[in-house]
Amino acid sequence: MSTTHLLGFPRIGAKRELKTLLENYWKEAIDEAALLQGARELRQRHWLLQKGAGAQLLPVGDFSLYDHVLDAQLLVGAVPPRFGFDAAELSTRQYFELARGNAAQPALEMTKWFDTNYHYLVPEWRADTAFRAQPERLLAPLREAQALGVNAKPVLLGPLSLLWLGKAKGQAFDKLTLLPGLIAAYRELLAALKQAGAEWAQIDEPILALDLPQAWLDAFAPVYAELAPAAPRLLLASYFGSVAEHAPLLKALPVAGLHLDLARAPEQLAVFLADYPADKVLSAGLIDGRNIWRADLSAILEQAEAARARLGERLWLAPSCSLLHSPFDLAAEIQLDADVRTWLAFAVQKLNELKTLQRGLNQGRAAIANELTGSDFAQRQRRDSARIHKPEVAARLAALPRDADRRASPYPQRAAAQQAWLQLPPLPTTTIGSFPQTQSIRASRAAFKKGELSAADYQAAMEKEIELAIRRQEALGLDVLVHGEAERNDMVEYFGEQLSGFVFTAGGWVQSYGSRCVKPPIIYGDVSRPQPMTVRWAAYAQSLTPKPVKGMLTGPVTILQWSFVRDDLPRGEVCRQIALALNDEVLDLEAAGIRVIQIDEPAIREGLPLKRAERDGYLAWAGQAFRLSCRGVDDATQIHTHMCYSEFGDILPAIAALDADVITIETSRSDMELLTDFGDFRYPNAIGPGVYDIHSPRVPRAEEIRHLLDKALQVIPLRQLWVNPDCGLKTRGWPEVEAALATMVQVTRQLRADLKQPA
Repeated sequence: MSTTHLLGFPRIGAKRELKTLLENYWKEAIDEAALLQGARELRQRHWLLQKGAGAQLLPVGDFSLYDHVLDAQLLVGAVPPRFGFDAAELSTRQYFELARGNAAQPALEMTKWFDTNYHYLVPEWRADTAFRAQPERLLAPLREAQALGVNAKPVLLGPLSLLWLGKAKGQAFDKLTLLPGLIAAYRELLAALKQAGAEWAQIDEPILALDLPQAWLDAFAPVYAELAPAAPRLLLASYFGSVAEHAPLLKALPVAGLHLDLARAPEQLAVFLADYPADKVLSAGLIDGRNIWRADLSAILEQAEAARARLGERLWLAPSCSLLHSPFDLAAEIQLDADVRTWLAFAVQKLNELKTLQRGLNQGRAAIANELTGSDFAQRQRRDSARIHKPEVAARLAALPRDADRRASPYPQRAAAQQAWLQLPPLPTTTIGSFPQTQSIRASRAAFKKGELSAADYQAAMEKEIELAIRRQEALGLDVLVHGEAERNDMVEYFGEQLSGFVFTAGGWVQSYGSRCVKPPIIYGDVSRPQPMTVRWAAYAQSLTPKPVKGMLTGPVTILQWSFVRDDLPRGEVCRQIALALNDEVLDLEAAGIRVIQIDEPAIREGLPLKRAERDGYLAWAGQAFRLSCRGVDDATQIHTHMCYSEFGDILPAIAALDADVITIETSRSDMELLTDFGDFRYPNAIGPGVYDIHSPRVPRAEEIRHLLDKALQVIPLRQLWVNPDCGLKTRGWPEVEAALATMVQVTRQLRADLKQPA
């Protein structure tokens, strides 16, 4: 009998119950006891669901109140000393202060989890960091699961991945020097799990999918030689890419099993099957945990049968990675297009696919004949559907001239034309685009969607919100305004709803970070723009003020990355289709008098392949797509882009090649650390480093903003520097937004005066 198991399950709940719990706790609508009880009930419900669906070994420790990397830091007692917290006595309130900041300290830095749209909190390491195991943090949920009769498999982020994902703070040092203390803490954790009755423990080392320095690869054998004797049977899990180049190393490690991502890298299976050790299980990640397309059961079963012939019962079946990245349940999508619905599988459906594969392996293909027939029909129907391919879209791409993605003039010439038109002061101030999505805005949108509010009344309600945002920005003294995006539900969903080739779910939410959830569109076919999407809102906002108002668009790479993308075309081709659709919008905005247009690309670093060998190809088509989106604009039209919560140092040439006139980036949580890379590179165009962390509820002090701007001026020439928050402000409240922006403008004016620059 092949064992089925999961690496992790969606935390948020079928109806985003975790989001509701967290936000009610943060606004003090419920107390700590209610929060913890609600979280306990939610994870127990999830275990019982998985068990009922036939999964045999269930993850414990994958559930988190905010972030699993933060939880891993706390398991080894690694609380940054700047907070002054005791890891052994850490309260729930202090836990959230690490994630969200407090009056005295900014939150832990946040960045993307490998090439996903999940954000993790970055560990802070110092040369003298001490580790103290806190096993009760994992033992408590283990006991919960055992009490429910669940066959539990504790899940831990591996020590080398945890160490790699953190940043060295203070004096420079080699992070590997922290290994002895860290390994001692892991030994204590694993020993406690074994004593508590855990037969298996899953230890995730996703950094194996990266191009690791040799010193880090050399550390794996001694680290696991130290951990294995004290531990339950260890299943070492990798995901998000191939680890075939490390096969000899991994086969030799003293672990009881290996997990491979065979959805992302199916070719690696053959490498591991050759001479696979007789004392190890191999967990085959055959069901795609990161996309929503229904599994091709016939093809996957063929892979599994070949592996089963070599491994027998030592073959385990699993999704490719944690189902954290998948929506919860397709069954609730009763309004979804019927054809497209038959092509999809969410987390609950992936459990059923896993069970079907197990039955097929254990009982033969005849036992799952109906399921195979249904799967084959869905694959064939999707492949042959006339709704997917539009010849005119392919023809438009094919007809582009070779230099279609190039601006007419170089940046210095464009910058002069833009300044002559815009007449901006030194250190121009702006925001990234969105303003608070108030209860009034959400109520109007909900009523409109339900048919309780007419189109004319909805437009009037949104125009009222836009005018409010404009007047508040004028009162604050900002230089370049935005309309506030009141009409937008989400920066990707809003555009996908108006582009052909997309469909939408009612409840297909996935966690982005903490309580923040996104509902990715599904790109199922060729993309084009039937009609203008943003022009009337931007033009209305511009009619209210003599100051320039930015037109706000989400860029082609971000729309691609933050959607569930069709897998029957190269991603680069899909991205170029989106770019041409957006270019139609850019030209319409320009024709309507909008001369500052921001095309956000926060996901461009996220889409970077994990292997260096694959990066040049990606950066070539990603950069081309961005430039295609703004092709044909006048020199005097200023093109902005925004990027956040990613490391850009190793791709700065590609970012410069986007040739945006102004780029805004997140830098406040990292104390302008990222900006050093831009300065060393001598980034040629204008840049706005964020001086206000919008993902924390705290209002920055004037001296904090001045400190960041002073640091920025050390590496960025005054004529190139803009002043802005880290990101959009939709998740914040108006009182904190106005207080923070007022401080930002006040500090900027004082800095202009200190530098004797005219306002």
